[in-house]
Amino acid sequence: MNGPLHGIRIIELAGLGALPYGSLRLADMGADIIRVERLADVPNDPAPRPRSSWDRGRRSIAVDLKHPDGIATVLRLVDQADAFLESFRPGVVERLGLGPDVLLARNRRLVYGRLTGWGQQGPLAPTAGHSLNYESITGVIRAIGPRGGPPVPLLQIIGDFAGGGLSLAYGVVCALFEAQRTGLGQVIDAAMVDGTTALLAPFFGMAASGMHTEEMGSNLFDGGAPFYAVYETADAKYVSVAPIEPHFYALLLDKIGLDPSGLPAQYDRERWPELREILADVFRTKSRDEWCAILEGTDACFAPVLTFAEAREYPHNVERDSFVDGKPEVAVAPRLSRTPGDPRRPSPAYPGADTSSVLGELGFDADAIDELRSSGAIR
Repeated sequence: MNGPLHGIRIIELAGLGALPYGSLRLADMGADIIRVERLADVPNDPAPRPRSSWDRGRRSIAVDLKHPDGIATVLRLVDQADAFLESFRPGVVERLGLGPDVLLARNRRLVYGRLTGWGQQGPLAPTAGHSLNYESITGVIRAIGPRGGPPVPLLQIIGDFAGGGLSLAYGVVCALFEAQRTGLGQVIDAAMVDGTTALLAPFFGMAASGMHTEEMGSNLFDGGAPFYAVYETADAKYVSVAPIEPHFYALLLDKIGLDPSGLPAQYDRERWPELREILADVFRTKSRDEWCAILEGTDACFAPVLTFAEAREYPHNVERDSFVDGKPEVAVAPRLSRTPGDPRRPSPAYPGADTSSVLGELGFDADAIDELRSSGAIR
């Protein structure tokens, strides 16, 4: 077996960002992902392209979704699928003839995953948006930034990839598990705003209790606490420290040569700015590598702040095979002991490269494939 989802077939209508990230997580765990590409994305002179980790574990077919035979082709694929994924604005797939009512009527076990930014309902549902917008209305952006400064964008990680793609993949696996017991599929409304809000559940709770305030850069986990922060080193690099627990904090002070009797108390919020300056002065006395030699491998809750390139070479990441063959391609996570996923499953040679082989595998004879190609329904 290649992963715990081996034998699960998923049809993915090609989309951007969050959707291919979600289907990547499913492909990594062994699902057979068949991506339906737009004809416009198929090159006129197809040639093999470099392997793409973003597209690994998928096969690609090119279908004209505005051609009735193209829609009929996708419907036949859905008849043999376990799940169907799309990321169009609300109402688009219904107009194409691929809405959930149509597909579930044909395949009652189908899990129908819908990924959008704003969700299927609500005043913003029909409008365009991106990760930063979804992160903004959920409160997460307003909570991250320097004290007295502006909020900081988050590399699409929270809204698109965690709140969107990963949330969709989680919903698909849950619905597939339930369908195995009941024989019935269902529709997943995966909205990036909902997924982002779900990630923030602990912080909404802390805000309600008064543990987290609305002033950026003044709280325990937003860089306000001097013992949960990033500091510049003598060589203009950075290190992170996070000894929240008093015994870990005491160890950090001992390792960096500070006497706690002469410092503000760890949780005296009023004196956090003073404590921060003391720690900043200390960390500026040595290079990042010198601090690593002192603090790595201890319980001081320390780590160097690395670039992407440095992360690939970091000994802990190397020993855990966190990257595939030393490339900037991440390994499968989480790691399963008996049915691990496979990060080396191939990606399509080009969009639509697998059209004929996939259709043949799913019951289309050679004459039918030729007829579809001649009509322009596939490419």
